[in-house]
Amino acid sequence: MKVTVVGAGNVGATCADVLAYREIANEIVLVDIKEGFAEGKALDIWQKSPINLYDSRTVGVTNDYSRTAGSDVVVITSGLPRKPGMSRDDLISTNAGIVKSVTENVVKHSPDAIIIVVSNPLDVMTYAAHITSKLPRARVMGMAGILDTARYRAFLAEELNVSPKDIQAVLMGGHGDTMVPLPRYTTVGGIPVTELIAEDKLNAIIERTKNGGGELVKLMGTSAWYAPGSAAAQMVEAIVKDQRRVFPVCVKLEGEYGIDGVYLGVPVILGKNGIEKVLELQLNEEEKQLLEVSRGHVKDVMEVLDKINATA
Repeated sequence: MKVTVVGAGNVGATCADVLAYREIANEIVLVDIKEGFAEGKALDIWQKSPINLYDSRTVGVTNDYSRTAGSDVVVITSGLPRKPGMSRDDLISTNAGIVKSVTENVVKHSPDAIIIVVSNPLDVMTYAAHITSKLPRARVMGMAGILDTARYRAFLAEELNVSPKDIQAVLMGGHGDTMVPLPRYTTVGGIPVTELIAEDKLNAIIERTKNGGGELVKLMGTSAWYAPGSAAAQMVEAIVKDQRRVFPVCVKLEGEYGIDGVYLGVPVILGKNGIEKVLELQLNEEEKQLLEVSRGHVKDVMEVLDKINATA
């Protein structure tokens, strides 16, 4: 198995490191535009293989996509990170151009690959990669829901003083302030979370989750990387090992939830073919309204990209 990670910055390097450490692929190729950057990160990861005892080989290249040929899965992390005071939407013009160029190179050298987009603004960058690649929707997806649910579950584990391993949750919608956490589908060891925590505390955790990325940007001056990189690696593992895991993933909806042509996070079954199935939950009226707000926000940003493409 061969996996390529495009972008050797913090998120990409973390993803490659997790993939190697967990021996998810035989070969992991890191690509970056900065001379020697990917080569150095890949060499550093390879040099700890005798310490952490893994066989996955990491290789770094500078803008040489021929080295990525035949990749089974490609993770795209390229793009500018958010800075303090910058919204995800501010990134759209620059990052869309980057994602388009990367996707063209990926498809040229690995036409059978499954593409996972991590670049921000996540939902619209998934859209950009999908329309550029012309691949089926099952093979182009965005990583957001796993990260968002991880933050949600981590906050709940902290509040309840329990293991995060026992918390299961589903979030839907766009990646950002309009995401839709679903307390009705959140459990702790099988127990509904609403039986274990007061409503006001749960609502506070939901709001913190919605602004989880922004909280880290304020603290560090840049975007997060450990959790996003690990989340992308978990998606790769589900595909490479055909685990058929149920994850919230950004995908183009084609009538599910009454939505068509918009890229939103929804629960799916993830396996060797990519998105094996989109799962359609029975949402209540409040949840439907929240999802509609999220849909509208993502659609607005998609239209910004459409205008950019029309004038390009």
